[in-house]
Amino acid sequence: MMIKRNWLTLSLLLLELNALPVWAQTGQYFDLLRTQKVASTPLLEWKQFGPGMSGYCEEFWCHPTDPNTLFMGPDMHVSYGSWDHGQSWATLKDPDGQGLDMKRVLDITFSRQDPNFALSIDWDGLVFRTEDRGHHWKQIGDLGKRHSALAVDPTNDQVWYVGAGDFWNVKDNHHSLKEPHGIILPQAVYGHIWKSTDKGQTWKKITNGLPERVDVGKIIVDPRNPQLVLAATGHGVFRSTDGGLHWKPSGQGLPNNISRDMTSFYDPKTGAFKLYLVEQSVYEPDHQGGIRVKGGIYQSDDAGLTWSSITGNLAIDLNRLQYQGAKERYYRCIAYWLGITPAEAKTKYPRIPSSIYTVFNRIVVNPNDANEIYISHNLKHDFSFPPGDVWKTTDGGKTWIATVRAGKYWKENTDSAYWKSRNNPLGMNVTFAHMQSDLEHHDEYQGNRFLEINSLGEVYACIDQQVIRTDSKGKEWKQIDDIEISPGSKKWIGRGDSNLPGRYILLETGVKGKQLFCSGEHGLWQTASLDDYPDKTAMAVEQIEGQKNPGGALSIATVAVHPQNPNMMYLLTFRQNHRGKFRRSTDGGEHWEDIASIFEADSPEHRTANVPYSLLIDPNHPENIYFCSTYVPVTEVGGGRGPELKKGGYGVYRSTDGGFTWQHNPEDFPKGSSVNRLAMDPADPSILYAALNVGGGLYRTTDRGQHWSKMSIPAPIKSVNNVFVDKQTRALYISCGSRSGKPEEGGVWRSKDMGNHWEKIFDMPNVWQTETSPLNPDIIIVSSAGQVPTLATNPLNPGAYLSTDGGNTWNKVNTNLGQPDKIVDIKPDNSDESVFWCALWGSGWYKATLKKP
Repeated sequence: MMIKRNWLTLSLLLLELNALPVWAQTGQYFDLLRTQKVASTPLLEWKQFGPGMSGYCEEFWCHPTDPNTLFMGPDMHVSYGSWDHGQSWATLKDPDGQGLDMKRVLDITFSRQDPNFALSIDWDGLVFRTEDRGHHWKQIGDLGKRHSALAVDPTNDQVWYVGAGDFWNVKDNHHSLKEPHGIILPQAVYGHIWKSTDKGQTWKKITNGLPERVDVGKIIVDPRNPQLVLAATGHGVFRSTDGGLHWKPSGQGLPNNISRDMTSFYDPKTGAFKLYLVEQSVYEPDHQGGIRVKGGIYQSDDAGLTWSSITGNLAIDLNRLQYQGAKERYYRCIAYWLGITPAEAKTKYPRIPSSIYTVFNRIVVNPNDANEIYISHNLKHDFSFPPGDVWKTTDGGKTWIATVRAGKYWKENTDSAYWKSRNNPLGMNVTFAHMQSDLEHHDEYQGNRFLEINSLGEVYACIDQQVIRTDSKGKEWKQIDDIEISPGSKKWIGRGDSNLPGRYILLETGVKGKQLFCSGEHGLWQTASLDDYPDKTAMAVEQIEGQKNPGGALSIATVAVHPQNPNMMYLLTFRQNHRGKFRRSTDGGEHWEDIASIFEADSPEHRTANVPYSLLIDPNHPENIYFCSTYVPVTEVGGGRGPELKKGGYGVYRSTDGGFTWQHNPEDFPKGSSVNRLAMDPADPSILYAALNVGGGLYRTTDRGQHWSKMSIPAPIKSVNNVFVDKQTRALYISCGSRSGKPEEGGVWRSKDMGNHWEKIFDMPNVWQTETSPLNPDIIIVSSAGQVPTLATNPLNPGAYLSTDGGNTWNKVNTNLGQPDKIVDIKPDNSDESVFWCALWGSGWYKATLKKP
């Protein structure tokens, strides 16, 4: 270890000689952090590791002329770009920004004259510009609230259009008989289209001819005549013949004139210009105990004046399917449209239809073949029904086949006779990463939020939290988020596009080189060997609990390893399967069992039951186990207060029999308080500390959790988010502040005498975590979170901060972090003081090594 310490000292000395901007802690540095944007020093460069995606991708964009350039907008407030055809991905967000930029991008569109120039809009109505093909983005405007569609004049990139609404909000914006045009949502504005004639610098609002509540899903400019502009909206198709200044409805031939999506095909050689439209499926009683549908897929050859159906044989005969899931979802779909319950729908309309299709909401066409068209729906989040997540036609809509086939239904070739009669291919044709086994054992229910196609005709979709691509015209689809180090190894290297809710990282596992990583929705992971994989700098992981185990725990809050037996592991979940349970493995994670039921909530099964943190085990008496149940989990997805509990409560829990039974003594803490983290004294495990982020205090027990008492801390502190005890010196560190608190309430305080005296060593308004290296107490890493902007505070410079001299000087170290304002766990390595780890709220896990000179 002395070798590493000497190397580190030399490295830091040389870096300082190279004039890195290291600041003395005189207050000057922190004043600077609160008043202007400060660039990160190159001490650390974080690298994201797997698994890739592992969340829903809201949108995906392909560069119109460069198939290697791709962008995605996942739902956990991250955004990524790839410039090597998806082999690797990098964040589009500014690591030194406030974490608010490009956080939920709704549309990206590139100039047809300058392949490096593009605009984008996010869900707050902000407009961004890039001039380097999407590597960097700069905010240039604010349209106020949410807008849904962005378009450029293909003949003149001075001219841009933005459409109002929240059209693509598939979770909340549903169509029904009561609300046929969609639902008005408070986060959006409606009834207009913006036009810019100076590349987005200024905008003119246009309402002429548009309904007051119109929301816009797609805007298309005719490449032959840029004065002709078309808009697909919840109120139907609109046309403008004067460059978007005035609009008229144009739905001749459409049965409902309620648009769900629109795309176009243009052949500059022949001048052919075609429009394709997804029409809302409308369900009506047929007075014979059944339901008929109006809607489908339509084409226009006269720039939107008239439309003709290309729905072809898209309808299916539900009577010929044994697939009960399709029939159950069918009744759910029509019930929502009619405004009744599924049970009422079954009673009123018992006749299963022989010709019916679902609610499709996406469409793309191959830019090289006007007859090759793909459509999709979102089975999980919209009111639609299977089979088939994506359908395609290669003959212009005469015949359609289910081209994305995932799940048990397709794997087992259920209803093969029916699909053969339709000339539809059989079998599951999608390859996933760690979710493969899970999806093979479940029916279709995944949901697809986007559909995109590039200049080569390759199609992209997102099935059950993985991005898939076909380069074989839909014959095969493969995930593009992860690399398996060898076939069948189940060891994965992420490509840098994680949408994973990263959570707690456990480094001290009792096994050299083994670390454990908790995640939301995707279980528990551990580091894995690279075997013969050529890139030895890569980081591989493998799942040991979650989708790999039938019915496994998916959302892992915290994990611990028995201090005398590394094969015995414990975990706590916070939502989905096994929520509220205390779970144990005795064989290193191969098998798991629930050994205690601690919480039950009134919320639905997939919601949060409670949020447990800080699972701690007494190293001398491992039958003593502790954790805290947090009432107001500030670092949690969604935030807010915990649900009402039918069983259990909030506060500190302890077990004296290895986790089979638990005691809870909330009376030791203020009523309504929230215990956010616990820490155990490394020299005396009978002493534990509790950090209260609501109730504003630091508490201590000296009798293994039987009784707790409040400690004295500096008066300005209102929220203690974290407490940490240095392994060598026993110095206490408390991390303080809140999203809306005053600056003086935040920061890091240190006590070298067990809480009798305190000194402030880091001065930022909202600090979530502070930890020191177990090898070198002078190495301190801090997670400084974002704040809500107010007149009194400015949420500048959130992120990771590193001190290598005991807190005298600090360096901002955010390089490559896509969510600097939401670092939910951060810590130095336990065996190499030059290595650091962190987990981000919605973009997985990261590792960094101090740079050598």
